[in-house]
Amino acid sequence: MTAAYIQDEAEFDTLLETEPLFVVDCTATWCGPCKLVAPLMDQLAEEYRDRAKVFKLDLDTNKPVAKRFGIRSIPAVMIFKQGELAETVVGAKSYEDFSSALANHLA
Repeated sequence: MTAAYIQDEAEFDTLLETEPLFVVDCTATWCGPCKLVAPLMDQLAEEYRDRAKVFKLDLDTNKPVAKRFGIRSIPAVMIFKQGELAETVVGAKSYEDFSSALANHLA
């Protein structure tokens, strides 16, 4: 299972309204560390598929979303709960860091 790309801000806003818990991996094609995080997001999507959705967002094509949430450096993984930004994990972290961050919001 792989994390799907969010196409635009409209799709992003729909997710905020409809998904109780989801993860957004802010990425870009030129970002080296983002390439390390990408397979971890796919792993996260697989492990949590029944409990949370995992998405990727290309910041080069979605600058308004980056600006809206103050994303200044990538990779940055945002966790949204009930339409609100609950946590942002910045940097190329381990899988454990991402999964424990998500697990904290499953309660």
